[in-house]
Amino acid sequence: MTSPSISSRSLSFIGFIACALLIAIALYFQYIEGLDPCPLCIFQRVAFTSMGVVFLASFLHNPTNVGRKLYGFLASVCGVLGLGIAARHVWLQSLPADQVPECGPGLDYMLEVFPFSKVLETVFKGAGECAEVSWTWFGISMPGWSLIWLAVLTTLALMLILRKS
Repeated sequence: MTSPSISSRSLSFIGFIACALLIAIALYFQYIEGLDPCPLCIFQRVAFTSMGVVFLASFLHNPTNVGRKLYGFLASVCGVLGLGIAARHVWLQSLPADQVPECGPGLDYMLEVFPFSKVLETVFKGAGECAEVSWTWFGISMPGWSLIWLAVLTTLALMLILRKS
């Protein structure tokens, strides 16, 4: 007796819904709870949004083998980039107070004034605002939860690649 497996289309739908809910939660914390996102938080949101768009396209397109693998690859790339950003953010939050980088200019200002490569360099160096832990659940900070969810969603994307049919 074989166990029923979930379809690739269903996996894509689950991935899209998870990404949409996570972005909705982030917006709730920003606009209802008043927790303004730091630059690394914003880049993590970009990763979730990008993955969500790829999962939605995969769900709507319902591709065959090659297309499914392509969508899985694109979502995986977004996920791995997001994992790197979230891991950096968690690392910054784990630094002792005397090793935390100083706060820099806001992301809006940097995007207006600096070339994009300089913005990325500055953001990934981190800043004091990125090291601040302003919310936890079960002892895990928001970037920690992002790291967990990005790992789950990247695994889901890899499942699209590795499926036989």
